[in-house]
Amino acid sequence: MKKLNSLLLASTCAMGLFSVPAMAQDQTAADQAEQSADSAPEDTAIVVTGSRITRPNAAAASPITSVTAELIRAQAAVNIEEVLNRIPSIAPDSQQNYQDSDGRQRIKLRNLGFERTLVLVDGKRLGTMNGLDANMIPTALISRVDVLTGGASAVYGSDAVAGVVNFIMDNNFEGIQANANYNFYAHENKAGLVSQVASQYGFAQPRHGFVTDGGRVDLSLTAGKKLFDDRLHVSAYVNYRKSDLVPYSARETSGCQLVEGAKDGPLSCSISSYTQNGYVSPQSGPNAGNAYVNNPNGTRTFVPYSTAVAANPYDGYSFQRADERWNAGGFASFKISDAAEVYANAMWFRDKSVNLYPARVYSSTAYSDGAYQIRCNNPFMSAAQSATICGANAGTATQVPIELRYRMTGVPDLEDRYLNQGVRITGGVRGEFAEGWNYDVGGVYARNQMQMSWAGPTYDKVNNALNVVNNNGVISCVNDVANGCVPFDPFSAASSVNNTALYNYLIDGTYGTSTTTNTLYNGIVTIQGDLGTYGIQSPFADEGVAIAFGAEYREDQLKSHADAIWRETVSDDADRYLAQNVWEGNVELQVPIVQHKAFAELVQFNGAYRLSKYSSNPDTFSTWKAEAIWSPIKDITFRGSINRAQRAPTVVEQFQGSNVSYGRIDIAFNDICAPTSASVTINPVTGQPVTIPGAPAASLEACRATGLADNLYGSATLLCPAEGCTYRAGGFTVDPETAYTKTFGVVLKPRFLPGLVVSADRFLIDLNQSIGYNNYQYFAQGCAETADPFYCSMFVRNADGTLFSSPTTNPTTGYIRQGTTNYYKSKSHGWDFQAQYALGLGAAGGLDLDFSGSLTTLAGAQDAPFFAQRNCAGYYGGAGCGQFIAKWTHNLRATYTTADNFFSLSANWRHLGPLTRTSNSGEESLGASADTVRTTFYRIDAYDYFDLAASFRVQKGFSFRISANNILDKTPPIMPNSYDIGLSRANTISARYNSLGRQIAVGATLNF
Repeated sequence: MKKLNSLLLASTCAMGLFSVPAMAQDQTAADQAEQSADSAPEDTAIVVTGSRITRPNAAAASPITSVTAELIRAQAAVNIEEVLNRIPSIAPDSQQNYQDSDGRQRIKLRNLGFERTLVLVDGKRLGTMNGLDANMIPTALISRVDVLTGGASAVYGSDAVAGVVNFIMDNNFEGIQANANYNFYAHENKAGLVSQVASQYGFAQPRHGFVTDGGRVDLSLTAGKKLFDDRLHVSAYVNYRKSDLVPYSARETSGCQLVEGAKDGPLSCSISSYTQNGYVSPQSGPNAGNAYVNNPNGTRTFVPYSTAVAANPYDGYSFQRADERWNAGGFASFKISDAAEVYANAMWFRDKSVNLYPARVYSSTAYSDGAYQIRCNNPFMSAAQSATICGANAGTATQVPIELRYRMTGVPDLEDRYLNQGVRITGGVRGEFAEGWNYDVGGVYARNQMQMSWAGPTYDKVNNALNVVNNNGVISCVNDVANGCVPFDPFSAASSVNNTALYNYLIDGTYGTSTTTNTLYNGIVTIQGDLGTYGIQSPFADEGVAIAFGAEYREDQLKSHADAIWRETVSDDADRYLAQNVWEGNVELQVPIVQHKAFAELVQFNGAYRLSKYSSNPDTFSTWKAEAIWSPIKDITFRGSINRAQRAPTVVEQFQGSNVSYGRIDIAFNDICAPTSASVTINPVTGQPVTIPGAPAASLEACRATGLADNLYGSATLLCPAEGCTYRAGGFTVDPETAYTKTFGVVLKPRFLPGLVVSADRFLIDLNQSIGYNNYQYFAQGCAETADPFYCSMFVRNADGTLFSSPTTNPTTGYIRQGTTNYYKSKSHGWDFQAQYALGLGAAGGLDLDFSGSLTTLAGAQDAPFFAQRNCAGYYGGAGCGQFIAKWTHNLRATYTTADNFFSLSANWRHLGPLTRTSNSGEESLGASADTVRTTFYRIDAYDYFDLAASFRVQKGFSFRISANNILDKTPPIMPNSYDIGLSRANTISARYNSLGRQIAVGATLNF
């Protein structure tokens, strides 16, 4: 694959069409400077991501960023998410640092969602959109990663609205190679804001000073061999990864979850009533509703519950999850003749990770069985406690309702267990079948299975453990004795500390499991030809027209089921079988018009067209692309493209749109055609007060569009009843969404400065009829403000105009619709800049400079015509800008390599632009006003991280490397209410900012 990378770079520099060969290459600076397209063999086909056409000196007309194997090693990456998070065009995601994640890594280009980014391995789909896990790809086997931003649906099919991430594997490996990597965090905990606030609650804080933790190991073994005069090639790999737990309590910045109750208000910590001292609240008698805690001094008395005796609910959460993963696979190909080469490869993985949380006796409100019951003569209660709980019934056998909460300590934490495992198999046959023509008939089978297991005491077990009596000095359970019931003492501080017997009784057998399996069946036929072989070419070009035809069949399936425990404790609505298939056909053209002429070193047109027919939609839809390239001289290339990309809904979105359910609307909602709040005025004649109903929120025209008769407009009979109007969710056919992606750019490769390549590209992604969820309020407001049938038709009235019906009768009228459907627009606009300079230093070696930056000028949406378009670039927070989208981000890497390749030193600068809270944006579309302006926690300054990596080739078969990421150990920004902003309880956003501190890594590669 190194030869292929060299040829790819050569064709890129010569033609100036590639978007700068990525941030690093497998060549020295001198090699890069001397390489030229002329050195590539004429029959060498260059595979370019974004096209099914392969031909010598091929190049992309759309911007592509590539990350090479050398750069991945320099980053000491264990998971591929760490590599992708550094690419400016990819929205950072960190499933290993996200407490509530399921452990799978999915990719989001341009902040447009993972559903709109197509992930490929060697040009074929990784798996289903709902089930894929990019971390199944072993980092040690990646030759390079190509990131094509912009629509590619015409070439690859649906899902490629935002672009394509294509993992190119080293499937031509020969020999035996062992790779070992180990990294850990070396961080200095310094007392700061979080410690100051947490100390007010007495919460335990991490040790201040230098700490090392978070060890991660990555081991891989790869072997490959060519046989029978190189006609047969086989290779295989096995990869093992393990990550240690780093809890929130290990970092000062996450010593408690900061809460800011009001704008610029005082800071506090999230607290929990689940304490080791217990929480008790009588539900009857004179003290009903009062909250108490067992006195921490150990006496069987109560003290009022307060923040002084509350607990830290998140101290045991995972900053870095404990994780263990196995990957294995192999590649094989056998060239029978030029007309037929059989190929196949397989990838398998198994990943287990856990989220930890304290073992608890849950509040009875967590169940649907009512309050717990306690005997007023419970032998664990003191007389004073019995009087508080039972009043006049104290000391009797009467059972009374009680609310209890308890955090068990000295016993194992409970685990949210995630077991992800899957297999991906591809295979086919390819070859030449006529002069200038070749074919590839193949397919993909991918199956990913995710098991989620959750545990917790059941209502019955808690009640059994509470129902105890004293038999001759022995306290024992009344019920469930045969199953080992253990008495539960909730009336003494720390009574459950180290109580493994009680823990085992309450927890054993309560882990319920839900299993979801996603399966992809994908058959692909591609035929491509070089029509220049038959003289079909422009008279002004040296190369002929290239064409490719394709046909594809895909079927996505999702099956889910759960065991009996899951059904009882979590949800009894767990079984699903969802499926859809699609037939597609496409054609692609590459037409060199002028080559090697004055003011036209290259003029070329590329185009593609695809038809798709999904089983879940009655219509056939089409996608297309058109690209143009003009190089007036070798030094300058202009390029432009427009793509009409369409994405069909996933099987989950289609189910969410079509599945019908009913429920009650919030009682605060009022029919838009009913009177609004009445006003009272004084009759000037009688002097008596007169009530005047307010005018309806919607016009008569809009109400007609909802199916309301004119005579009922403004009628009080339309008011929702006390229990609320009715909504109906689902019943929609979700149509494909459409994106128009335009890119325009220039690539400069001045001959007077060999080794320099610079590119700038403008991207404009406009997504229409985007797929998403909208509730009844969206349609009600849309109807009231526009009278558009799209919104007003969501009102389905009864004959009397009302919007009320009984959900138990599966009504056909009397509701407002809501659910997943098509609605309005999303947009992403900006600029991509890349540059590379390969400077040869003669006997001293070479210096590579690689730069990649992205300027986002528009990142937002317009949810309806009556809403203003919002632009979240440079802002965070608020209802519409949860994502952290800095206007400017970049990477700049400098790598020095000695002439003999013995030593290389690489330094990288990562810049994240500043962000302002939407409250201080001054933009009404973002919800800002004079009342929202904050004086605290309204800005995150620009962040700069610096990384350093060194590599030594000790001898031909052995190399050693050491690196440090975030070498200055920069502390992440602190923000209260971080969960509301970025689904993080760690007071920062782990996916974007280095939250665990400096990372030290060592690695070695041994070749046999």
